[in-house]
Amino acid sequence: MPDRPHEHDQRDDDATQAISMPENAPTIAGRYELGPVIGRGGHADVHVATDRTLGRQVAVKIMRDVSVGETERHRFTSEARTLALLNHPHLVTVLDAGTADATDGVGEGHPYLVMEYVDGISLAETAGSRLHPTRVAALATQLSAALAHAHAAGVVHRDVKPANVLLGKDGRARLTDFGIARLVGDTTSVTQAGTTVGTAAYLSPEQVKGETTTPATDIYSLGLLLLEALTGTRAYPGSATESAMARLHRQPEIPADVPEPWADLVGTMVQQRPEDRPDAEGVHRTATALAAGLDPAEATQAIRLGQGAMAAAASDEDPTSTRVMPATAPAPEPTRSEPVRSVAPAPAPASSGRSRKWVAPLLALAVLAGLVVAGILLLGGPPGPPDGVPAELRSELQDLHDAANGESR
Repeated sequence: MPDRPHEHDQRDDDATQAISMPENAPTIAGRYELGPVIGRGGHADVHVATDRTLGRQVAVKIMRDVSVGETERHRFTSEARTLALLNHPHLVTVLDAGTADATDGVGEGHPYLVMEYVDGISLAETAGSRLHPTRVAALATQLSAALAHAHAAGVVHRDVKPANVLLGKDGRARLTDFGIARLVGDTTSVTQAGTTVGTAAYLSPEQVKGETTTPATDIYSLGLLLLEALTGTRAYPGSATESAMARLHRQPEIPADVPEPWADLVGTMVQQRPEDRPDAEGVHRTATALAAGLDPAEATQAIRLGQGAMAAAASDEDPTSTRVMPATAPAPEPTRSEPVRSVAPAPAPASSGRSRKWVAPLLALAVLAGLVVAGILLLGGPPGPPDGVPAELRSELQDLHDAANGESR
């Protein structure tokens, strides 16, 4: 299902049925033949439409009221420009944009966006259902890849939530509605200073406080989205005010039955301070590792450090790729009940029999030679080798004695 900009969007029951175009349907730009409304937002309707030129279905988002303020019109135009910067398999693609003229069937002056049509539902329509970790892994890898691509282009989404995630029948999740996105470093804003944008249940702490949004803002919201998918329950329920303020006073509760590696991953994503959260590429690496069945401890370590073995292994790859890394899982560490056994050092290579045979005699020779020399220096030289010297050394010591006393044999 295409765009659903706000959480209170309505969906036609016919949207999941076969879509038939009405006779004499209005067109835009002489090209896009409008069908039923399949999504409604605060200021815009989304129609399924037929592109007569290319013969394909598209989604056309049209601003309803041309008398809305400049802020809303700016926001709508900004969405088109933002989406035009991005091209990723897990982002809804913008195909065209413009403003309807007097010849169009929707009335003059209505801005519109033409987008990729996604046949499916939004993640919000699974609300209350716990998803299997395998499905959560697919969501995490795909959405983090999409955010990594957007962030690399300098775009912060600022409203990551289930209603803005479309689940296509092709198995792909796509992030949509960049209506309140902002270019990082852009000094202009489509909202007044201090105004909070986004949906209360998924706002980051910095959004609640009206502070500057960064890519870390999207990571926090994605963390809450994944936690909800794992548990089937919102982390911060209640009214908009209660939900928004709650995150300033407590961390999201992660139930004990959430698998430990996922609890670790989500826990890092929803840290209060933006600088303590991983970036989208780090989330993608860890989620991909978990999906591939790699050791959870290693996967979690990679997310906490932001680098590590997996990061190094992926350094030559496209950071937005969702390919499963062909790494081999390391051997599991011993549990606490199993003491770690130290490994004895390998013995040194055995010496040859000949070298061992002469070690003791040579040491004895060196000691006795020292005694003889000392005796010569102190006493003028003994008459010969002392008694008790082994026969095999006596000859060598006698030569040494004679040499010291200027004698020859």
